[in-house]
This record gives sequence, structure tokens and C-alpha cells, in this order.
Amino acid sequence: QVQLEESGGGSAQSGGSLRLSCSTSGVMYSQYCLGWFRQAPGKEREGVAAVDSGGTTRYADSVKGRFTISQDNAKNTLYLEMHSLKPEDTAMYYCASFQYPPPIVCPSPPGGASVYNYWGQGTQVTVSS
Repeated sequence: QVQLEESGGGSAQSGGSLRLSCSTSGVMYSQYCLGWFRQAPGKEREGVAAVDSGGTTRYADSVKGRFTISQDNAKNTLYLEMHSLKPEDTAMYYCASFQYPPPIVCPSPPGGASVYNYWGQGTQVTVSS
């Protein structure tokens, strides 16, 4: 069982920055994927970024160059640094964990939501123009 809890959401102006955090607890296997997803009202949940247990990162094209995913294993925390925010980034953001079956490679965002095993409750990000 893995528990995830997001924090750091809020409001920002277009062009601004926010950093999301996701604290993780529970059993983490040696092979895993950790991902950030978002869901805007009336839209499907989409992958934003993912990182695997080896440190390889993947991003959706819509956020490449603007968002950075990272993990601090000592703190059991996953981060999402978001810069040059746009109104279309407005959504509920979720972190998620994929451990079983052991992933060979993390799904490439914006897809992959269906394979993740555990999810946080989400944190709202609102970007105004």
C-alpha cells in the first residue's frame, strides 16, 4: 500500500510559477513510476510528467521546457516545478504511483493513467490571464 498526498497548489498569474509537492509513504518497490497528472473540468485526466526508479523523466509535449519533475528519495517526496504557467494549465493536479506489475518503462505522458495503482487526493492549480 502506498499513500500519496499533494500540496503546493494555488493561484498564479499567467507566466508565473508554482511548485507542487507529493509526499509518499508505504512500501515502494525497487522498480516504480511516479507521475503527475491533471484533470480540468469536463476533460479526461492526462499525464503531465513521470519519473522512474532510475531517474528517467518523461513529459507531455504541452509542458516540455516549462515543467520539471524530480524526486527526493531521502524525503520521500515528488516535486513538480511549473514555470511560464498558462491559463490552460488550470486543473486539479494529482500524483500517482505505479509499482505492479513492475514497470519496465513508464508510460509516456499524456497517457498512462490507467496503469497507475495509487493516487493522491489532488491539489488545485488555477492560472489567470
